[in-house]
Amino acid sequence: MHTQAAVLSERGKPWTVETIELDPPKPPEVLVEIHASGICHSDEHLVTGDMPLRLPCIGGHEGAGVVREVGEHVTWLQPGDHVVFSFVPSCGRCHSCSTGHQSLCDLGARMYLGTQLHDNTARHHLGDVNLALACSVGSFAHHTVVNEASCVKVGSHVPLTRACLLGCGFVTGWGSAVYAADVRPGDTVAVAGFGGIGAAAVQGAKLAGARAIVVIDPSETKCHTALTMGATHTTRNWDDATSVVAEATWDRGVDRFICAMGVGDGELVGKALTMTAKRGRVVITNIHPMLDRSITANFMDLTLTEKQLVGTLYGSGNPRADIPKILELASQGHVDLDSMVTREYPLDAINEAFEHLRSGANVRGVLVFPAAREDQR
Repeated sequence: MHTQAAVLSERGKPWTVETIELDPPKPPEVLVEIHASGICHSDEHLVTGDMPLRLPCIGGHEGAGVVREVGEHVTWLQPGDHVVFSFVPSCGRCHSCSTGHQSLCDLGARMYLGTQLHDNTARHHLGDVNLALACSVGSFAHHTVVNEASCVKVGSHVPLTRACLLGCGFVTGWGSAVYAADVRPGDTVAVAGFGGIGAAAVQGAKLAGARAIVVIDPSETKCHTALTMGATHTTRNWDDATSVVAEATWDRGVDRFICAMGVGDGELVGKALTMTAKRGRVVITNIHPMLDRSITANFMDLTLTEKQLVGTLYGSGNPRADIPKILELASQGHVDLDSMVTREYPLDAINEAFEHLRSGANVRGVLVFPAAREDQR
């Protein structure tokens, strides 16, 4: 079949919307009609080269849609089922999956190859050229073919224009607070960066019982929005953050510091450690450039105060359990997905959406496709 997709052909260049050819799904795969896809900073890393995925590629990994066709080996999904893509696939059989760490599934090591997980070939083509897929998903398209391991089934009543956020950003931010940081009632928390991940981290920390949540973000608008989602203090720069954290924590420093900036910075990790309390924990959620291999920090302080520095992928969550759980919490008003979405865009406005991401104008932008518009009528 033919469909439309946003393709990145060269680093640093705009996305182009192309008509591509899409092969039918092979035995362990499904064809999905995509309804919505979040604009995540990880896709910007493809543009800058911080994530060196093979080009040309179809971007997008934070998506949701409706199954239209299944391969002959797929038994738990049927045409008409609603699914959210998990940007880290989950096989359910490897050591990580079987011990409750689906975010570290062995299949994840292959997702940046850009090929199908089943046989390392392509289903998406632009003329004679095989197209790579971001995270083996490629959700910047009206349709895609993915491995069943990348799908999480959700109820048909769930708005897919909001459920798509759980394919990456919301679970990542939520899990950064609830799982990786292990926020407990009464804890104090700082969140650096208030995009899709940082906003979800604030919501997770609030529901986990944090008594003070400090948000650091240069955007005045985002700082205001952060207060509506649960932040108790905000500051627009790192220089002022030290005094704001001191005030919020009675000079002890925060128990948990979550780094959720668009691009990681080794020097800022050191500053985060200085604002963290004894036995506190700094969680590195954001992506650092591949060549950023140094941290400016006082490691004597790390030892003498027993601070912890940890990394987290997908918020250390289990997407097959966490995606339905968070949707249930949203339906009960405990989680606010609507406020996460600042703007919606059609596919042909994808470059405008990325300009808004770069300028910090959005908490989250979402591409909404014709199929979703038809459902809303």
